[in-house]
Amino acid sequence: MTAAAPEEAGLIGVRGMEAAVTGIGVVAPGGVGTERWWAAVLRGENAIGPVTRFDASGYPASLAGEVTGFVDEDHVASLLLPQTDRVTRLSLAAAAEALDHAGLDPARLPDYAVGVVTANGTGGFEFGQRELQALWSKGSRHVGAYQSFAWFYAANSGQISIRHGLRGPSGVIVSEQAGGLDAVAQARRQLRKGIRAVVTGGVDSALCPWGWTAQLADGGLSTGDDPDRAYLPFDAEASGHVPGEGGALLVLEDGDAARGRGATVHGTIAGCAATFDPAPGTGAPRLRAAAELALADAGIAPGEVDVVFADAAGERNADRAEAEALAALFGAYGVPVTAPKSMTGRLSAGGSALDLAAALLALRDQVIPPTTGTARAADDCPVDLVTGGPRPAVLRTALVLARGRGGFNAATVVRAAR
Repeated sequence: MTAAAPEEAGLIGVRGMEAAVTGIGVVAPGGVGTERWWAAVLRGENAIGPVTRFDASGYPASLAGEVTGFVDEDHVASLLLPQTDRVTRLSLAAAAEALDHAGLDPARLPDYAVGVVTANGTGGFEFGQRELQALWSKGSRHVGAYQSFAWFYAANSGQISIRHGLRGPSGVIVSEQAGGLDAVAQARRQLRKGIRAVVTGGVDSALCPWGWTAQLADGGLSTGDDPDRAYLPFDAEASGHVPGEGGALLVLEDGDAARGRGATVHGTIAGCAATFDPAPGTGAPRLRAAAELALADAGIAPGEVDVVFADAAGERNADRAEAEALAALFGAYGVPVTAPKSMTGRLSAGGSALDLAAALLALRDQVIPPTTGTARAADDCPVDLVTGGPRPAVLRTALVLARGRGGFNAATVVRAAR
């Protein structure tokens, strides 16, 4: 059998190519759709509130960032509804918007030209809970066949691939909050191997009793009942984070190929890096190392970074550690820092992907979105935290940081389109 020539297989890139973002799709607390969500962010609208997807009154924590106004039937074919979890439906909606935004029709490209690499930290928790309840209360005959895959972390990538006919290299990354950045890094590697385009990013949803219990077990949830004060990144009164659902998916393409077809490039993924923390008590966290490696990968110095989208754990020790890492890299108060996730909660793998979308839009509009809730950073967190409202700025380069449970660190450098 004769191998196809690279151009016949849809392989056009080379190592060192530009990883261009041509499409953005967002399904998040605050807005379904990129521009609706972004407008809410710039208005500083807090999308955190009491949980409505189940009765959380008997739990220590009762606030979440929920995606409201999302009608499943508007985004997912009726045939798919019985075999998909909410997280997959959110992912399908984000992917459809991203591909439409990119103006990319995979059917017009060669087979195997477009892949899918998504991140997911929880899997289909709500679907799994429902099937387990059926098993416990009714017996094994009442567990549906779709349980075999609907709960799985890779279900999002698989269903996106099937819906859009994306037969190129695909996969899933599981590294919790860092996952969205790690997935984009993997997608960029696929572009460097010659793949034409990749749908990538992260979406998560685990707002059900089973998922809630799992998140409570980690010990990091805020138990506050005031939506405006429960999640306070870098604040002296920070006492944990509020969880949420949703995220963002991007279309990454070879920059020359994207411009060649007349696509709009919204920014480029210039640098990526990941590190892993040592076992607790055996060494320092390695978030700073991830940032340094990402800057080196992008070929830029710290002084060229115009804004940092922080991980913003909302927990005193973790916030202090991130602030110290930023001060060591940029100097105390050396670069504007923001955490728009203060309006949505932490979305697991969807959170860092949503921050990437925010960074791209900030570079487009030349404005830094605010951190809400926190009025000023604590004295032991020497960061120039953007609060009170959007801050106009000249922006060319953004650094996005993320940390996942278990020691994952990731950093991505985003550059404005040239």
